[in-house]
Amino acid sequence: MEPKTQKEVTGGLFLISETNPEHVFTPEDFNEEQLMMKEAVIEFVDREVWPNKERFEKKDYALTEALMKKAGELGFLSIPVPENYGGMGMGFVSTMLVCDFISGATGSLSTAFGAHTGIGILPILLYGTEAQKQAYLPKLASGEWFGSYCLTEPGAGSDANSGKTKAVLSNDGTHYELTGQKMWISNAGFASLFIVFARIENDKNITGFIVTKEDNNGIELGEEEHKLGIHASSTRQVFFNKTKVPVENMLGQRNGGFKIAMRANTINKLAKPALEIHIFCPVSS
Repeated sequence: MEPKTQKEVTGGLFLISETNPEHVFTPEDFNEEQLMMKEAVIEFVDREVWPNKERFEKKDYALTEALMKKAGELGFLSIPVPENYGGMGMGFVSTMLVCDFISGATGSLSTAFGAHTGIGILPILLYGTEAQKQAYLPKLASGEWFGSYCLTEPGAGSDANSGKTKAVLSNDGTHYELTGQKMWISNAGFASLFIVFARIENDKNITGFIVTKEDNNGIELGEEEHKLGIHASSTRQVFFNKTKVPVENMLGQRNGGFKIAMRANTINKLAKPALEIHIFCPVSS
């Protein structure tokens, strides 16, 4: 008899749905590659993270950035990224194991890790052009660059599509100029690349853009936010003042940013199950 096909499960439906045993894995099912990845990340956390718990609580942002770089060198930032974009191209279980153990030691590193590997990389991986993927994913997967995700605004939180940040096309049609304010942006203090959502003219929906951080391009950061927890997670406001973004850096289609924003934040189904890791790593944005 053919096994039943796994049905799409959204929201809290998993609580009341019947699950086929063949779709459930346990630690006893881990293969050799997955066990090696598990041991590698445990060693990293035991050596680099647990001994520095006090430094995280004292807002040591530099430590978080340094450990993210080490995580990149060890390949932990690239687990679900396909090999042709500089990643390891490993499956869902390996990706979950890395996220599980990195997230268990401190919320500061967990937030930085989730913001980078999730909403920093995922929009490009899912919606980027081939040229965009080739240009940016290898740098993000290796930890050479870190990603950040700019959606929330002072007047646009839960209603994300009501953002006021504007994108104005230049007269020569070569670039957009972004002007607006984003807040509660994880990894803002050390990000090299921002996924930014802005509105073109009077479009119904926002549009996504890939914005690289460059000097003298109208990008300014607010002071680090004082938070009740995740003290060493960089969280700042980001201000854009006529920031120039090449037209080829539009992410997806014009007017399609709301779909990208929602899918990147709340993934229920992906074409590649390995990327479902981001369900387990919710972060502020």
